[in-house]
Amino acid sequence: MPGRFLSIFKPIGRVLPEIKKPERKVSFNEKIFWTGLVLIIYLVMAQIPLYGVSASAESQFSSLRVIFASNSGTLMQLGIGPIVTAGLILQLLAGSSIIECDMSNAEDRGLFTSASKVFTIALTGIQAAAYLLSGMFGSITGTATLVIFLELIFTGIIVMLMDELVQKGWGLGSGISLFIMAGVAQSVVWDTFSPTTGLFVGSLSAWLGHTQTFLAWAFGTISDVYPSLLGFFATIAAFLVVIYLNGVRIELPMSYAGYKGFRSRYPIKLLYVSNLPVIFASALFANVYFFAQLLWGTQGRPAPGHSLLFSFIGSFNVTSSGTVQPVSGLAYLLTAPANIEQVAAAPIRAAVYLGALVAFCAVFSLIWLEVGGLGPSKVAKQLMDSGMQIPGYRRSGRPIEAVLKRYIPVVTVLGGIIVGCIAASADFFGCFGTGTGILLSVGIIYQYYELLMQERAAEMYPAFRRLLGE
Repeated sequence: MPGRFLSIFKPIGRVLPEIKKPERKVSFNEKIFWTGLVLIIYLVMAQIPLYGVSASAESQFSSLRVIFASNSGTLMQLGIGPIVTAGLILQLLAGSSIIECDMSNAEDRGLFTSASKVFTIALTGIQAAAYLLSGMFGSITGTATLVIFLELIFTGIIVMLMDELVQKGWGLGSGISLFIMAGVAQSVVWDTFSPTTGLFVGSLSAWLGHTQTFLAWAFGTISDVYPSLLGFFATIAAFLVVIYLNGVRIELPMSYAGYKGFRSRYPIKLLYVSNLPVIFASALFANVYFFAQLLWGTQGRPAPGHSLLFSFIGSFNVTSSGTVQPVSGLAYLLTAPANIEQVAAAPIRAAVYLGALVAFCAVFSLIWLEVGGLGPSKVAKQLMDSGMQIPGYRRSGRPIEAVLKRYIPVVTVLGGIIVGCIAASADFFGCFGTGTGILLSVGIIYQYYELLMQERAAEMYPAFRRLLGE
């Protein structure tokens, strides 16, 4: 029986839009087609402007845009933010046993999906209303406000269904991962080759035309409009470092109790909980920024130093180009400096941001260790259930758990600290697509590589389907 909380969504689930699971085996080429179609729809929606929004209206939440695959002033204004936020809330509630949910039970899984959809639609409405009420789209009429609100609700539902289409077996991987990877790739390509501001087109032309110096082109020390050559090389270096770290692991020798002499190894990756800690930490920082600017906007945009509340939460200034920038408070300290010049100008801000990001990444790593079922006790039980044991120890869960406890907690915290340092350092050097975006995209590309190899092997050798769990 489902828990009391999930039972609330039983009648609602009957009227929610849904993508049915395929009743047949979907071929590899068909999965590629549906995945490509979903990606094209996302990219098109990310270029269609919202009705009534000025082209000059600019969103400031760069880190939020990377994590949530959003594009300012377009139908993808909210991106996958509502889906990710709703999923994280429910996963944390279920993982901490605040709500009862047995994922091995089909009914509970269905109700959990319905709850996720309801939360997603509700959060879409809340975030859309927050943008409109805070005046972030500028001065717009009442009719335009209603149209924009409905546009964002409709787009949120479409994105939710596209993610469900991919996840339920019609495509490859998940829609969320696909959109994040596409958004980061688009950001990197645009920063590199944009005709107006790109490093090798707009920025280079400005230098050759004597409107900016070589120093500005190489280090981005004069204008934040252009990406820098240092940022380009830092982006390449960050990709290489993250790719390398994804392959670092400790391998524990294992043997199969049912097959005498058959040995295997259990890998414990350095990035044991993947990039989830930096996602949680960056989302937390971005939401602090979002609500600080929302409060600042709804209170008439007071000047810095106007009140103690805004001095703590965050005060902002509007530049001559109309860009809103934080100048004090949490919103300022939890926003990464965009380049080396900003780090040198405000070293305390950079140090606080780095320390806060690393600390939260370490904490979220330990939290997700238990919430995500990756702790030593649960992993030991999984290994026991699969018939594996550590050579030289009796076949029992306790010795396996004792050995895993030596490695997993240490590797988890160390991995969280490392991803926090990489994300912050990449931002300090002005990496294209942000440090968090690079971490996410490398992890997603690696997952897609493994998935494509599995799908291709299953297509060529049907006997492998049983080994792949299909």
